Amino acid sequence: MSQDNELNTLKSRFRGYFPVVVDVETAGFNAKTDALLEICAVTLQMDKDGWLKPATTLHFHIEPFEDAVIHQEALDFNGIRDPFSPLRGAVSENAALKEIYKQIRKELKNAGCSRAIMVAHNATFDHSFVMEASERANLKRNPFHPFVTFDTAALSGLAFGQTVLAKACTAAGIPFDNKEAHSALYDTERTAELFCEIVNKWKKLGGWPVFENQTADLEEEA
Repeated sequence: MSQDNELNTLKSRFRGYFPVVVDVETAGFNAKTDALLEICAVTLQMDKDGWLKPATTLHFHIEPFEDAVIHQEALDFNGIRDPFSPLRGAVSENAALKEIYKQIRKELKNAGCSRAIMVAHNATFDHSFVMEASERANLKRNPFHPFVTFDTAALSGLAFGQTVLAKACTAAGIPFDNKEAHSALYDTERTAELFCEIVNKWKKLGGWPVFENQTADLEEEA
């Protein structure tokens, strides 16, 4: 593989990390006590020219774990009327995360990466809920880094001067329907588009590959 082709890979672009975009809907703000109600994960891929784009989408409604706290104001916000309704088609945290982790590990291996890294909007929140759910489910093969994340709220603040997801998407030219917001599936898909746009925009502006700019600077100095 040529040096150019090697640089146009996920493992080279993100130092061996495999980025996975995640969004969760919950019954509160406390990851240890409040129910995880919905999760979506979108894996990413890079084409031969180094452009980042969404790959696989995995989406699950989640059954509240035993004795989970459920705040009505949280349900009012995310629009989940009855977390216990069989019409939701919800599955356990264990079943959902097992399926998500299985797919992540498969694509991570194919990409030659060493570990997954979570991409999310205000990532600390989503990361904490996924980590706590993994602990409750006793899942030992969690592919995500235990504390490192890519936060699109911070990245979009840098790239577009906006930190709210809807406003950041609008600034990036990505259609955003506020009526669809606060669904894990919708928000994850928009966040994935936003992250890809930021990474690809940096490439378009000449920020990647780094070695080209460094080589040009050395030639100018010489």
